[in-house]
Amino acid sequence: MASLSHFDDQGASRMVDTSNKEETQRLARASAIVRMEESTAELIRNKELSKGDVLEVARLAGIQAAKKTWDLIPLCHPLAITGVKLDFSFFEKNLLRITAVVKVFGRTGVEMEALTAVSVAALTVYDMCKSVDKVMTITEIRLDEKTGGKSGSFVRQ
Repeated sequence: MASLSHFDDQGASRMVDTSNKEETQRLARASAIVRMEESTAELIRNKELSKGDVLEVARLAGIQAAKKTWDLIPLCHPLAITGVKLDFSFFEKNLLRITAVVKVFGRTGVEMEALTAVSVAALTVYDMCKSVDKVMTITEIRLDEKTGGKSGSFVRQ
């Protein structure tokens, strides 16, 4: 089990000690897809849902989630995040792509923060639209890119 950084040699869980790591600029980009009825997408685009502007509420939820990731995922470090940006695009009539970019200057990456941001933003879209669309599906939550740190860069092909 020594090859898994969140376990010690005896298999006990631990938070990784980052005190000897070099601080670097780090970035992570993640995305998620929300599949919905075309009529729901139109309501969102036209800001016609009675609960308000779905995408702006989802954006705030995603930003808040990124900042609170360490509270949700047991072995994540609390980080002084330097930036969080969420974008939304309908790339088909019924498919919404949510993208988050999270940045930090620190000793550990922000992949979990970006993944948490898109997950919570997608759940917020679901919550705000569930009264009009029971068949929404959240899919393809994934890391698309990361930079910085000892392991270097990653870009999903």
